[in-house]
This record gives sequence, C-alpha cells and structure tokens, in this order.
Amino acid sequence: MNKVLLGFAICFFTTVNSFAQEHKTASLEKFPVNWEATYKEALKKSKKEKKPILIYFTGSDWCGPCKVLDKKLFHSEKFKTLADNDLILYEADSPRNKDIISPEKLAINNDLQRKFKVRSFPTLVFVNHKGKIIGYKKGLILTEYYYPFIQSVIENY
Repeated sequence: MNKVLLGFAICFFTTVNSFAQEHKTASLEKFPVNWEATYKEALKKSKKEKKPILIYFTGSDWCGPCKVLDKKLFHSEKFKTLADNDLILYEADSPRNKDIISPEKLAINNDLQRKFKVRSFPTLVFVNHKGKIIGYKKGLILTEYYYPFIQSVIENY
C-alpha cells in the first residue's frame, strides 16, 4: 500500500511540477519595445523628440516581480503603442549574473540606481531630457494601474 501511495505521490508531483515551469513563448516577442542602448542616447533622443524617458530598474535574471512586469506590461501591444508614440525607454538592469551585460553598462546602471535612490525592484523612473525626475513608481501592481500613471506623466511633460 505504501509503495502505491509513494508511486502516486511521485507521479502527481512530477506532473504538477512540469506544468508549473515557466515557458518562454513566442508571444513575448510579438510586441518588442525599443530600449535605448545607453542612458546618454536616451537623453539625447528625449531632447530631440521632446518625450520623457522611462528608466526601468530591474533584476532581469533574479527578480520575480520584474519578470512578471516585463511579460505583462512591456510585451503588450498597448504598451508598445504608447511607448512608440510617447516615450523613450532605457532598461537599467542589475543582474546577479554579471555576464549578461557589459561592465561599463553595469557601472552606469549602478550609478543611476544611486542617483535616483532605487532600493527595490521593479522601479519605474520617469525623467526629462535633463535627467530630472518627473515620475516614480516602485514595486509590482496590477498592469492596468500603470497606464493611468504613465499617461499622467506624459500629459504633464
């Protein structure tokens, strides 16, 4: 009897575990957004196009809420349309695996993290072309609640 229960438990947990794994799907690439390569480029583009900069502070390889926000907000059609029309995007990543980004970019991202006093991830910081904060949102909230906040930052820019 114990062997049957043990066999059933192993089958059950194996099945549950296989369905619980994260699967990266092609849908994430359906609506890719255009992140600027450097913060300096983002500032120049912001000045030229007269758009605010959204700096996304993330821990891309370890932060669970960041992964959720990335999937549900940044890879949506609604956000892509909004970003293409009204925002300049810069991702300030702080991964645990330091091989993901260059040491120079990591140093710049760490400087930005200190400058804007980012202590938790994910954090969205909106700045003007001079680098002055015009909006700040930290933590993960329902995706739909980000849009009114982003829209208010854009309208007040």
